[in-house]
Amino acid sequence: MIDGVVLRELKPIPDERGWLMELMRSDWDVFEKFGQAYLTTVYPGVVKAWHYHKKQTDHMVCVRGMVKLTLYDSRKSSATYKQIEEVFAGERKPLLVRIPPLVYHGFKAIGAEIAYVINMPTELYNYKEPDEFRLPPDTKQIPYDWGLAPGLKHG
Repeated sequence: MIDGVVLRELKPIPDERGWLMELMRSDWDVFEKFGQAYLTTVYPGVVKAWHYHKKQTDHMVCVRGMVKLTLYDSRKSSATYKQIEEVFAGERKPLLVRIPPLVYHGFKAIGAEIAYVINMPTELYNYKEPDEFRLPPDTKQIPYDWGLAPGLKHG
């Protein structure tokens, strides 16, 4: 596992009305602070990658569908420098994934439906100076093949 990345299994609590699942609690060891929460979607077979943050820690949960979340450690001082990690998460494997600063990440919807991902970063999005640094999914700087589908918009 990439240094600083944390996976926390989530537990759906079902009853006769449906189910509830806690995504983040301030008393969990993975919690640092709250910046904001947002929902992003990705279409089947589409890749949203690569990006990293210098200040922000992400806390991602795929709540509908399934994603392959891939991480790349770009931190030269890290014990896991240049390591790649694939995490499969979603409805069939509910996980909270903590992604520290300077770890590139991206995800691909796997299966035949749109995937819904909630992120709870530690920082507010700064519209004037975003803490977001991007590379295209097929960059040569990260030795990873997403298996990009021709004709689909990726990035």
